[in-house]
Amino acid sequence: MSARVEHAVTAGTFSLDGQTFDVDNNVWVLGDDTECVVFDAPHDVAAILAVVGDRRVRAILATHAHDDHVRVAPELAQATGAPVLLHTADRVLWDMVHPKLPPNGELHDGQSIDVAGTTLRVLHTPGHSPGACSFHAPELGVVFTGDTLFAGGPGATGRSYSDFDTIVRSIRTRLLTLPPETVVHTGHGDDTTIAAEAPHVQEWLARGH
Repeated sequence: MSARVEHAVTAGTFSLDGQTFDVDNNVWVLGDDTECVVFDAPHDVAAILAVVGDRRVRAILATHAHDDHVRVAPELAQATGAPVLLHTADRVLWDMVHPKLPPNGELHDGQSIDVAGTTLRVLHTPGHSPGACSFHAPELGVVFTGDTLFAGGPGATGRSYSDFDTIVRSIRTRLLTLPPETVVHTGHGDDTTIAAEAPHVQEWLARGH
């Protein structure tokens, strides 16, 4: 059985800089019938485990460490035996959520992660957060962008540890260089494609963050 992408939507909150918002998060699972990886662990372990089923979870891959993306990561790791992997530049955000529970391993740019007969390539795409990462699966024609790129433009950069110029640079140099037909699986909301977003960079620059 070849690798496939599945997902759930979980509801909860996002808190930073003294403010809290209600949010719905996408949780993506890439795998086959026997093993998988999970992208992010937001609000609801049971909802994630319902997608995973009885498969072996090879890793929990954090696109970034805002609390709505890693809130239940340690609990999911305990339930599955899988390591939580995070880019070191996002430890400052992780430690706000889990000060006594460090992640189990690191992500770095160019890293390859093999699962279910396919290879994920880690792309460091900072801007929404310092250690934000995207995950490209070229054989499947998909990229998991977390909160770096959405249908309609870049993720938010108006809060601590984020930067608009950096996120636009990440998108232009790391994501829009992918094949145009690549499907973008985002951290919130609907899918898009590289081709759909590429023509709008000047609009994003004009409106700012």
